[in-house]
Amino acid sequence: MAQKSKQWAAIIMMIALFAMIAFVTNLCSPMATIVKNQFGASETAGQIGNYANFIAYLLMGIPSGMLIAKFGYKRTALAALVVGLVGLAFEYLSGQVGGDGAYWVYLLGAFISGMCMCMLNAVVNPLLNLLGGGGKKGNQLIQIGGAANSAAAVAVYILMGALIGEATKAQIADATPALAIAGVIFVVAFVVLLFTHIDEPEQATVEPALISGALKHRHFVLGALAIFLYMSVEVGTPTYMISYLQTPEIGVSASVAALIASVYWLMMFVGRSIGGSIGGKVSSRAMVSTVACAAVVLLLFGIFAPTGIKVNVPGIDWAKLSVTWTSVPVGVFAFILVGLCTSVMWGGIFNMAVEGLGKYTAAASGIFMTMVFGCAVMVALQAFVADNVGILTSYWIPVACAAYILFYALVGSRPAKTE
Repeated sequence: MAQKSKQWAAIIMMIALFAMIAFVTNLCSPMATIVKNQFGASETAGQIGNYANFIAYLLMGIPSGMLIAKFGYKRTALAALVVGLVGLAFEYLSGQVGGDGAYWVYLLGAFISGMCMCMLNAVVNPLLNLLGGGGKKGNQLIQIGGAANSAAAVAVYILMGALIGEATKAQIADATPALAIAGVIFVVAFVVLLFTHIDEPEQATVEPALISGALKHRHFVLGALAIFLYMSVEVGTPTYMISYLQTPEIGVSASVAALIASVYWLMMFVGRSIGGSIGGKVSSRAMVSTVACAAVVLLLFGIFAPTGIKVNVPGIDWAKLSVTWTSVPVGVFAFILVGLCTSVMWGGIFNMAVEGLGKYTAAASGIFMTMVFGCAVMVALQAFVADNVGILTSYWIPVACAAYILFYALVGSRPAKTE
């Protein structure tokens, strides 16, 4: 009984860390509205926080796996929280620095925060999978953690929407309350985790041989590529929906656009809650193939739906405990529903990619986290297309990425016979 209670304490702590990852990561998309206003940046340059946050994964992915192998999950998570506090401090300072210097201080803060998120991701995903025993139960725990992750993302969009207010007057200093909340959460999590016992699974030292060994598994390599492209679907869909809503043709304010985008993350919360409840019975392959197919259909509908046909979509204003309704093109509603599809993709892809890797799991986790930098690449690519061709046309990028995820779930995730 004592062993079970210790395991549940570890599971609860990992789920809480999962939520923290979303809270800090999702500050970047609404902050783009501030950056574009304060510095007169283009759509491409305005996403600087997302680029910095996710490029950090490129540098910290494999080192994170090495840290876990050398120091264990708990100490790696504690170190990540300290790094996160440093990143938040720089983001706060960027709101106090005048002139163009604020832009570069914010960039540095977002990069350091990204290092923290990479380290935490490398901890929570494999540990939840291991605590669940892998397979369907491991996937179920990751989906439950994902539900907490989405709930935190909803909170960020609502909070930032209230803080930004009118886009044309937004300044980095306006985000100070959100940064303060994140800092307090980090400190509390550090203290709680410090006194939480975690039975560390035995880890092999992450050596070049183990990294190359993981890369010999075809289903893992294709899964790592799937995560690289998945970031375009999850992050690109709501990020450019906010930009689309603020175009002169649609005319929605920044605060209302953020409230609408929060519903996308609420859809992810709903989807992950459902995934967590059925994850012990439904395979990752069935889950991911179903939602990837639905995502392709919804994204295509969002691109081609007539802009003249309007529907009322909800926005959640938690400050007033009310639901707002805004008339927008029907395609926007389809983009919101994509959140239901992306909800279970991360956990399902990770579960399929590391299944059966054994001693290569820690090395594979580091490689997997490295591929999250795909968000920086794909969001930048979508921004370039949006700047030069149009926001709706840029959605062909997440369409292509969702199509690849469908291929991976149906074909690429099956281990080769030699494995």
